[in-house]
Amino acid sequence: MANAVIDVDMLRGFLEEGGPLYCGARARGIIPNVQRLLERESARGSKIFYLCDHHAPDDAEFKMFPPHCIAGTAEAEVIPELAAYPGEVMPKTRFSGFYATALEEKLKALRPDKLIVCGVCTDICVLHTVANARNRDYEVEVPVDCVASFDERGHRFALEHMEQRLGAKVVGPQVERQAEPRFETPDSILSGETADIYFARTVEILKREGLDPVATMEVFPSRAGIFCGIEEVKALLSRVLPSNGEVWALSEGEPMQRKEVTLRITAPYQSYGLYETAYLGILAQCSGWATAARECVDAAQGIPITSFGVRHVHPLIGGVMDYAAIVGGCAGCASISGAKLAGSEPMGTMPHALILIIGDTATATQIFDKHMPPEVPRISLVDTFKDEVEESVIVARALAGRLQGVRLDTPGERGGVTADLVREVRAWLDLAGYEEVRIFVSGGLDVERIRYFIESGAPVDGFGVGSYISGARPIDFTADLHQIEGKAIAKRGRLPGITPSPRLKRIL
Repeated sequence: MANAVIDVDMLRGFLEEGGPLYCGARARGIIPNVQRLLERESARGSKIFYLCDHHAPDDAEFKMFPPHCIAGTAEAEVIPELAAYPGEVMPKTRFSGFYATALEEKLKALRPDKLIVCGVCTDICVLHTVANARNRDYEVEVPVDCVASFDERGHRFALEHMEQRLGAKVVGPQVERQAEPRFETPDSILSGETADIYFARTVEILKREGLDPVATMEVFPSRAGIFCGIEEVKALLSRVLPSNGEVWALSEGEPMQRKEVTLRITAPYQSYGLYETAYLGILAQCSGWATAARECVDAAQGIPITSFGVRHVHPLIGGVMDYAAIVGGCAGCASISGAKLAGSEPMGTMPHALILIIGDTATATQIFDKHMPPEVPRISLVDTFKDEVEESVIVARALAGRLQGVRLDTPGERGGVTADLVREVRAWLDLAGYEEVRIFVSGGLDVERIRYFIESGAPVDGFGVGSYISGARPIDFTADLHQIEGKAIAKRGRLPGITPSPRLKRIL
């Protein structure tokens, strides 16, 4: 079985400027994300259903909303950006895609693994379609970067309601990563230099005694979180285990519970005993970073998070930290090495240094625009010389429609970035005709600060988070032998024998 994608009202009447229910620049911003979703799911054999508002001229709905998407008009057509993706167009006359349509019959025949719902408006037709799908016991997934509304508060309420009351799975931005990131295990790890000395001595003693039993090691965390680092551990174990070795584990990015077995290794002990320090450390640090990232992503309620913390860690581990942040749900990262591991593009535009050297923010942004390739976003840092509100409008005018966003990074000496400042920047950009320019916030952000912006209703389009992720407390992992040569065994306080762990999948 495959999935079914329910594309709700991605129509010209909602997504093209001038339509009576035009949802705005933010809604248009989800179009590339929906394109990627449809490409990905089409390649997997999923069925796409385009649910399309299709009203009569005297529809009763027009007592609440302006006349829109009238049958036979261009407004009722799927937007050109999506029309090329194969799918079934299904007209609807009410909020729910299940009302008076063939959707229910089609899904019964298809029997999909899950429904993936995208489109507009989050708090109207998307919400009602998800509610009816959950009433029919379908597993439902809502990618937050593939839904939007003209009402930002309504959008956020609907996401929370779908997740907490309806039981839909609201997922963060989907970042396409390589199936198997190319982790290279350094010689210092393979040689055992990074190991606790007592593991090296243990392996040496066993070699001299001629003992190399097949042993099963189980690994579990000290607290719940997001499991991360297993791809790097897999790269290590694939170099050292013999062909008769087995490795079972949770997948990268899966939630894990306290003391749940997340990794099981069965092989001659000498082949992997030296590397316990390494694989525990990899899992501990990466899971800590990924868990902190997920906390930020959850707090942001669908607004993308970018990992900016690479400057706070040693350069040899910065890429791995950023990779873990993306596993945790960040939309991207600043470091080149982290993006390479994650199979994505690094995110970031200009530092204060460039602006200070050029001497003027608008000029610096114009020079940036002149020399950078078109795929690099034109996002200007607007807190260097002038008031952020004034600078935002000046830069937008200087780029004449090419500016995609401004970043607010006001230092603490000036009071930091506030919700009121974001609202003021948004108001003046809109007044000047730059509704499409997005606002990104960075500077000392943590979960509480993100929640402050969300609860204040500040129109933030993206957050950059640094030390909250990079400085996250590692999640301690413990490794215990549970079987030696087929015989159940354990240290005191632990149960002997293989622990039932149905979520584990064989990875080697």
